[in-house]
Parts: sequence; structure tokens; C-alpha cells
Amino acid sequence: MKKMNVVVKREVVNNSSSSGVRNSVRYGECQKNHAANSGGYAVDGCREFMASAEEGTSGALTCAACGCHRNFHKRELNSET
Repeated sequence: MKKMNVVVKREVVNNSSSSGVRNSVRYGECQKNHAANSGGYAVDGCREFMASAEEGTSGALTCAACGCHRNFHKRELNSET
């Protein structure tokens, strides 16, 4: 199976100055409670989001390691100037 990391980069221009700020988004560990149906609490230990398909497809939003949607993974925003 091919493992792939997804990093979304976008450029935001600050209106008060001419300098641009580049933000990169990284999706970290899974925070979904996988035992919610049985009344317990357990996370699967997935440390980082890995897309299960190429970017631009619906599989790009599903983690290959745990099978969760990308929204269950911790979103980390990194600002670069």
C-alpha cells in the first residue's frame, strides 16, 4: 500500500501590509472515539493522517491507517512569513 502525506498550502495576503503570510495545514493524530458504540472510550493510536487515495478524489479525505474522515484528525496550522 502506498502511504501519502497530505499538506495543504495556501497563501493569505495581509491587508495592512504588502507582506504575505503562508499557512500550511497538517493533520496529526486521530481523535475519534472508536469505542463510542460500546459505551467505552478508545482511540486507535493513529499518529498522522495518511490519505488513502490521490488528492482530488473522495478517498483523499479518508485515512489509510484508521479509516476515519480527515476531520477526526487534529488540525495543526503552521504560519510562515
